[in-house]
Amino acid sequence: MFLQTYAFSLLLTTVRPWCCFPGCQARGKLPAMNPARKRAAYADLLQVPERFVAEILDGELTTAPRPSFPHARAVSIISRQLDSFDRGSGSPDGPGGWWILFEPELHLGADILVPDIAGWRRERMPVLEDVPYSELAPDWVCEVVSPSTGRSDRVLKMPIYAREQVSHLWLVDSGLRTLEVYRLEAQRWVVMSTHGGSGMIRAEPFAAIEIDLGRWWLEQEG
Repeated sequence: MFLQTYAFSLLLTTVRPWCCFPGCQARGKLPAMNPARKRAAYADLLQVPERFVAEILDGELTTAPRPSFPHARAVSIISRQLDSFDRGSGSPDGPGGWWILFEPELHLGADILVPDIAGWRRERMPVLEDVPYSELAPDWVCEVVSPSTGRSDRVLKMPIYAREQVSHLWLVDSGLRTLEVYRLEAQRWVVMSTHGGSGMIRAEPFAAIEIDLGRWWLEQEG
């Protein structure tokens, strides 16, 4: 385990469009922002077909195709491995104390984000209400990055999570088979540990259990 501090400036940037939705920007190259541009609204996001993941980041509507199988595999296994936390504190079936959700919609100020997985400590969110989105920032988020989303996840979303005081962040790369574990300290993301390949690991904030990292990845041919 090692510590290394990363400072991420809150860049006012946009992305070049590839999709055909009004006001939509796809994840990709990040040129300088046009200050006169029209900021996307929630109504714009609702017009995006369900086969895309849509977010509003720094005023821009961004879309990405539904996850590939390696991405979906990692998200599915991570959620299953953390299931013992997704119950009340003091549960005989595990550490408990969390709500853990797949692709929850987060309304954080003017930004709308959809992390791959997010978790709230039940002491901060005692009841999981029947609502379409949360305005309460989670305590932990997990983003599975890919060539099409990595720049957006790191350049746009990480500063938003820091601004909203998300305490813990995992970045998973299913192509490189790596996990980066971050903790927020004094508004900066600090790398707490990095892991790769296979083997049993512990990663905060879920270090109470061992996690089989190798199960996150697709089986290699041959």
